[in-house]
Amino acid sequence: MRFTSSLGGVSVQAVRAALSCGRHSVRPRCPVPDRPRETCGCEELWRTSCRDYLLSVSAKHPNGPLIHDFCLPDVLCLSSRCPRSFQQRCSFRKVSRKPEKKMEEEFSPAPQQAPPAPPRAFGRLVRPLVFTVGFTGCSFASAAVWQYESLKSRVQSYFDQVRADWLDRLRPAKRGDARKEINQWWNSLSEGQRTVTGIIAANVAVFCCWRVPALQRLMIRYFTANPASRTLCWPMLLSTFSHFSFFHMAANMYVLWSFSSSAVSMLGREQFMAVYLSAGVISSFVSYVSKTATGRFGPSLGASGAIMTILAAVCTKMPEAKLAIIFLPMFTFTASNALKAIVAMDTAGLVLGWKFFDHAAHLGGALFGVWYILFGHELIWKNREPFIKLWHELRTRGGGGSGGGSGAL
Repeated sequence: MRFTSSLGGVSVQAVRAALSCGRHSVRPRCPVPDRPRETCGCEELWRTSCRDYLLSVSAKHPNGPLIHDFCLPDVLCLSSRCPRSFQQRCSFRKVSRKPEKKMEEEFSPAPQQAPPAPPRAFGRLVRPLVFTVGFTGCSFASAAVWQYESLKSRVQSYFDQVRADWLDRLRPAKRGDARKEINQWWNSLSEGQRTVTGIIAANVAVFCCWRVPALQRLMIRYFTANPASRTLCWPMLLSTFSHFSFFHMAANMYVLWSFSSSAVSMLGREQFMAVYLSAGVISSFVSYVSKTATGRFGPSLGASGAIMTILAAVCTKMPEAKLAIIFLPMFTFTASNALKAIVAMDTAGLVLGWKFFDHAAHLGGALFGVWYILFGHELIWKNREPFIKLWHELRTRGGGGSGGGSGAL
């Protein structure tokens, strides 16, 4: 950094060399501190002393005089335009740059650093694991109780049907009645299609909630499954009914509707619901494990994992069934080949790190469907008799005499 006089071109090095003497480096203190320097004479005395000294030093310079008489007033007045540190010392030394660095650090914006990746803490998966096991057990227990109550209510349903037919004969419905039309459409559906109608309605309701701006934060927290989120357990189930894209929801619901008749006729309505809900939670847990192991965190949503379980169960139970793609109906293939192709594609996507689909959830759902048909049905559903007996005893004790009569059915 250089200071240049406007009259004589005096450099800082020359002034520093001239004023390096301790006798002239510091201004003398004024004996009358209450009076201004201009009136007490101290300022003029200091200027005269510095002027004589500068001329004597400049005349001895090997390159000739550096400071001329006409530029001295400007050099000496330089101290009045400099900061206070220059006024206190006449050597014109550089001001320390440390305060400026501190100010630059204070006013300069802090560099934006990328947010640290969530730690791969497998300990956070303990609660989701417990939730998965507990929810799966509760699902099958509830399905067993549901089936028990359905069998007990068949007699009452028979009498209700006879009464409804008798009322229809006495008071026939009008033509074009909307309720009659809906009843006819409902009765024309298979048991499997009637079972999945409630699931489709729930998915549509959640899809509509995604379109409400005030619910966005709530939907992201509870209807997307992410192992890095604070809420871990309930999103594993609720994300099974969540779709943000209409095409995604339509494709999943179409596949579910297509396989519902075969799956419900094979498993029954109650067991189908238990398998579907458990598959949604299990596929979400497999996704949690995969994301934690690879460090690729992110939210997931959709019913694909649960639907993959139903598809794999049907393909495993009926491997020779003929399937076709909706857009290419002329090409048919067996169910076993379709299952092998789907599992191979999801395995490749998981290994290669494809991010468009949650391949870990798909693969976990497919493997759970295959396992349940081969082993799970024998281990879980056929061993429900002790639980049903316990439920029957509790219901009989709570129902009193009427419960005893119903228990004989």
